[in-house]
Amino acid sequence: MTNTKISLEVDEFPKKWYNILPDLPIPLPPPKDPEDGNSRLQNLPNIFSREVLKQEGSAERYIPIPPEVRELYIQAGRPRPLYRAKRLEKLLKTPAKLYYKSEFYSPTGSHKVNTAIPQAYYAKKQGIERMVTETGAGQWGTALAYACSLLDLDLTVYWVRAAAVWKQSRRHFMQVLGAKVYDSPSTNTAIGTQLLKQDPHHVGSLGIAIAEAVQDAQADQKAIYSLGSVLNHVLLHQTVIGLECQRQFQKIDQYPDTVISCLGGGSNFGGIAIPFLRDRIINKQPIRFIAAQSAAAPNLTGEYRYDYGDYAEQTPLLKMCTLGHKTSFIPIKADGLRYHGAAPIISALRHQGLIDTIIYPQDETYVFNKAKLFVQTEGFLPAPESAYSITAAIDEALKCKKTGESKTILFNISGHGFMDMEGYEEKLLRSNA
Repeated sequence: MTNTKISLEVDEFPKKWYNILPDLPIPLPPPKDPEDGNSRLQNLPNIFSREVLKQEGSAERYIPIPPEVRELYIQAGRPRPLYRAKRLEKLLKTPAKLYYKSEFYSPTGSHKVNTAIPQAYYAKKQGIERMVTETGAGQWGTALAYACSLLDLDLTVYWVRAAAVWKQSRRHFMQVLGAKVYDSPSTNTAIGTQLLKQDPHHVGSLGIAIAEAVQDAQADQKAIYSLGSVLNHVLLHQTVIGLECQRQFQKIDQYPDTVISCLGGGSNFGGIAIPFLRDRIINKQPIRFIAAQSAAAPNLTGEYRYDYGDYAEQTPLLKMCTLGHKTSFIPIKADGLRYHGAAPIISALRHQGLIDTIIYPQDETYVFNKAKLFVQTEGFLPAPESAYSITAAIDEALKCKKTGESKTILFNISGHGFMDMEGYEEKLLRSNA
């Protein structure tokens, strides 16, 4: 009998995060100020905590995880199991070996807790009283609400309206954890008020929600802004995912040929892929990396150039693959994938040919049907974003069926779908009625 669950003991959990910046083939282009206006770079200490800014540009390859953060990680269920999808393999009749990381075991249902905990910890240590953030699909807002509740911090969340209107359970979850939640655009900020005057039914975007959160945080000396994706320090914290996977593969004497995850801003993709990207860059391991995206916002296919991270141009300019910070995107159920730019680290690696991307149709029926196959064979309900990761893994496994290759495919399930059933009902049940 094949063991389908590969676990780590608590004492095997990593004591350091891995920082890929020193190992990039070409140095990461630094953020910069626009030619006109106030300096965004000089304003960063008014927005972010000191420690995350320090980590953002760190040249240290490995950064110690503070003992208090490590303790909270373990309380939140780390290390998490790696599973072999034997039943799915059998259904697909593929020679490929499929392994998935179970980030859905997080207390809030997603990988976002991996960066929420350290960011809240550093804010508390600095004497901050309130954190402010945005959220797209809701997983990040819930994760930061969880971390703030543990560390006795207030939290304000600006939630992209397109997702907020149909995810009432997740709103209630954030509120139970103590967060104040505003649909974005909101009347709580000048930016949101202006957009609502132009369109009272504005569906919002992550770029707009970020702009509102940054504006709110800057107006309060006891508050800081916190971002759940895109930036270097966020991807740094998420590397616990890939570092655990490496140890788990060592236990079974296996190694992935392909690493897959969905990608919006880049946090869960970076979390699982970055430790293995080091193996590709330094050790020349022939690993293929695939980012699964929606045609609604395929940012990795965008132009690689400097752009703002927010709609209102309050952030420094970041060198990234971007569709443009003023772009409007049609809402999808996987709203966490609906962002104009990809993380600078991921964008640079994509630009250097180390990351492939696959784009799935905007109507999402294809990916939801693949998620249904996964639920019926493996028994775990994935978040809509994770359905893209599952779909790409299944498609790669079916290619192996045609070629006869026995590849080892690793994919990340970044969150559960317990609070996304309306999306499943719309895409699968109602459409088949």
